[in-house]
Formats: sequence, structure tokens, C-alpha cells
Amino acid sequence: MATNSSLWQPVDQTPIVGTETENWYALHTRPRHEKLVVQRLNERGVETFLPVVTEVHRWSDRKKSVQLPLFGCYVFAKFVPNRSDRLEVLRVGGVLGLVGSRGEGTPIPDQQVDAVRVLVEGAVAWTPYPFLKIGQRVRIRGGALEGLEGILVSCSGNQTLVISVDALQRSLAVRVEGYQVEAV
Repeated sequence: MATNSSLWQPVDQTPIVGTETENWYALHTRPRHEKLVVQRLNERGVETFLPVVTEVHRWSDRKKSVQLPLFGCYVFAKFVPNRSDRLEVLRVGGVLGLVGSRGEGTPIPDQQVDAVRVLVEGAVAWTPYPFLKIGQRVRIRGGALEGLEGILVSCSGNQTLVISVDALQRSLAVRVEGYQVEAV
């Protein structure tokens, strides 16, 4: 059984260096180092987001609830995309690199990170979904999911909205039957 939650640590919004605009980036981490990377980045004043899911693991002698990263080997970090800030983040132990071209990373729109946060922190049922690049983008109108955007697909005859994080090529699916959606 899985439940939704996240390890989101807001920190001082002051950029590390300069006055440029901060952007979200996906960091590729060593396996099972996601929580340690988040801790180390937070100690350096970098805002992070690590969506996690709680699962019950069973061993022969016990059961235990464990929190696992939703996107294994990935952490979201928000920082100014200049050379010094990028190096500051890349020097954190456990970080292998930025997701994107030429080692500079690809900025992730705030809306995509916020959509993942709304789903994992909310009481809405969702499931991981294969990343889709094709399909029509839609926005939900009204209800608890007001304003969420994604790709509308048909899944076993049910209307499903897929929230995608392009840079990670990962997605989450949520049923939108009963919600009004509009084309974006």
C-alpha cells in the first residue's frame, strides 16, 4: 500500500549569488542518496523538493513503512543558473550532475514542480505513468485540482490527466472523470 507525501524544504529565498531569477532543476544523484543530497543542499541554503511515496515493506519477521523517492536518483533544486551557483550544487556529495544538455541543466517550469507537489501532498489518488510526449495539453477547471495542466489520455476507458516533468521524462496519472478540462 502506498501513500503520498513529500520532503519539501522551503529555505531562505535569497539567491546564493547575484539577483538573477531562480529556476528549478533536476539533479541526478547516486542511488539511495536522494535524502542526503536534499539535507546537504538545504544546509547550503538551496531550496529543494523531493517527492516521496510511503510503502509498506515486508520481511519474514516484520513489516515497516518506508519513504521512497517517487523519482529514484533525482532531486529538484531551485537556484540561479549562473556558473558559481551551478558549481556550488554540483559539489554536493551524492550529486552526479544536472539533468539536461551540456551539463548546464534544463530549467523545469515552476508549474510542473508545483503540479507534482499538489498531487503527492494532496488526498487525490494517483499512479506513476509512462512519460508521454504526444497528446493534447489540458487544464482542469474547478474542483480540488483547479489549474493543473497535463496531457489528457484514455486509460482503460477512464479519462486520465498525466502530469509530466519533461526534464526527467517521468509522469504521474490522475483520474479526471467528473472534472471539467479545457484545452491549453
